[in-house]
Amino acid sequence: MAQTKHEIQALLAEAGSEPRHRFGQNFMIDGNLVRLVADSGMLGPGDLAIEVGPGTGTLTDELLARAGSVIAVEIDRDLAAMLRQRFAPKSNFRLIEGDALAGKHALNPELLAAIKLAKGNAQPCKLVANLPYNIASPLVIEMLIAGLDTLTFTVQKEVADRLRAGGGADAYGPISVMTQMLARVEVLRTLPPQAFWPAPKIDSALVRLTRDDRLGGQANPFGRFVHQLFSARRKTLRKAMSQAGYDAADALLTTAIDGQRRPEELTPEQIHALFLSSV
Repeated sequence: MAQTKHEIQALLAEAGSEPRHRFGQNFMIDGNLVRLVADSGMLGPGDLAIEVGPGTGTLTDELLARAGSVIAVEIDRDLAAMLRQRFAPKSNFRLIEGDALAGKHALNPELLAAIKLAKGNAQPCKLVANLPYNIASPLVIEMLIAGLDTLTFTVQKEVADRLRAGGGADAYGPISVMTQMLARVEVLRTLPPQAFWPAPKIDSALVRLTRDDRLGGQANPFGRFVHQLFSARRKTLRKAMSQAGYDAADALLTTAIDGQRRPEELTPEQIHALFLSSV
């Protein structure tokens, strides 16, 4: 049963906690949307569900009813203690207390080990979460690189717009390129601020990413290449590539891409072609 706002407030008070801005905490208080997020994760009894930022466990309950096992990652010590006690009887529940990220470009080692174990056992591995807003962008990319099958999550609408933006759009950037080379992007619906407590100042969105990896083992070097290009996004490709130390003339000749174009104008596939011609 999804928790109401008053139930969440009571659980936080019992844990001696409150919403903490530094952890990007906004608790979903619309029960119908909680169930929608869980359903959109397309979980089955053989799946491992990963939830980052479980908070008071309202979505966790729904995931445990759908997935074979659930790993929840919670950085807030007060909430982690509450979750540990609340779900102790559940043999298919595991809590990782700490940050889901070990750095800007690395997952928590315990979480990464669990993902690798699941993949080694051919167990579908899926993220389903109301993501803390402050880590959403780097976490999504690292989860895709780690090999998750699907990622279904709520996030700020402006982040969702960046994930699906095409070349030339204001929202288009490195995260657009990386995400679209690793997955198919669906924005399932927009969520109003009133769906959360405390209410954020902007709309959120429910997003689903389905793995479609076209980078393989080249994800990390390609990511560095993309960031180098976009650090000079308004310069010409010829200048941007030369500035980053690449042989622009040869790569542009091989790909037949006009060197006077700007990095922000290219599709993810064109940027990938430039990368392959530059390594």
